[in-house]
Amino acid sequence: MAHVRAVRTVLRGLSLHGLVRHLAGIERWWIRQHFAGEDLPMLNYSDEDPDQGFDRLDGDVEAAFAAWRVERDRARTIVAEAPSLDATCRSLVTGKEVSLRYILVNLIAEYARHNGHADLLRERIDGATGL
Repeated sequence: MAHVRAVRTVLRGLSLHGLVRHLAGIERWWIRQHFAGEDLPMLNYSDEDPDQGFDRLDGDVEAAFAAWRVERDRARTIVAEAPSLDATCRSLVTGKEVSLRYILVNLIAEYARHNGHADLLRERIDGATGL
């Protein structure tokens, strides 16, 4: 029962809208800013409010999806144009060389986690559970 209460507490500050904003920012951060070296501002993030993408409920949901699609499409183009998955860039956090393969594995893990969160939110809405 404590586990159920903990999940409900976490879900209180989480929304599907917030997940979409977060994933747009993650696409930009890993692919455009890290790998492609594009000089762009962060999306839905600041040092003063790092969780604003998740926590804020303001803004237009359609605009959030449109921003995610732009970031996703640009990331796909960058990946398709890369010479190989072994191409590298320097991490903006650690300064170490990381491969495109490493970045894509991190993105897959990020999406997997957040798809699980989205499923929990959906379950709270419709009550349906998996088998």
